[in-house]
Amino acid sequence: MDHFARLGLPAALDLDAAALDRAYFALQRQWHPDRFVSRGPEERARASAEAASLNEAYRTLKDPLSRAFYMASRAGVEMPGDGKTIDDPELLMEAMEAREALHEAGTVEAVDALAAEARQGVQKALAGLASLFLANDRAAIRKALLRLRYLDKFAEEARARRMNIERSNA
Repeated sequence: MDHFARLGLPAALDLDAAALDRAYFALQRQWHPDRFVSRGPEERARASAEAASLNEAYRTLKDPLSRAFYMASRAGVEMPGDGKTIDDPELLMEAMEAREALHEAGTVEAVDALAAEARQGVQKALAGLASLFLANDRAAIRKALLRLRYLDKFAEEARARRMNIERSNA
């Protein structure tokens, strides 16, 4: 059973977070292994398996980026190697330039500005994904997901750079 069906939700990039939480917690109460302690081994094993599958579905669908990658895999979109490699020359150049700018950023404000640009890029890319899925444009979905992965990683690097600057200024 796919993650959306497991939680009784429509397969969509734009999920209602409250509906996701309600569905998860209702099913989590139903399948929590503690409720099956006095039952037989088969029922305990099934409850444990259901709870684990439910937790995986919730973790995947809760995060918009994970949800997008999950939907892409269901749509047959092939990602390069480990899914983290950038094999788009244009995106690779953008990534290298952004990392260089981050390395050269000497103030918290400069890092924050770069991080804000990355966050805006994430929102823009996520917003454009829905139409790509509707058109079943696998090549464009793949390209958008690679960009999202890069922007997400860049945001992590910016947080680390910000912390390093703050420590050195303390």
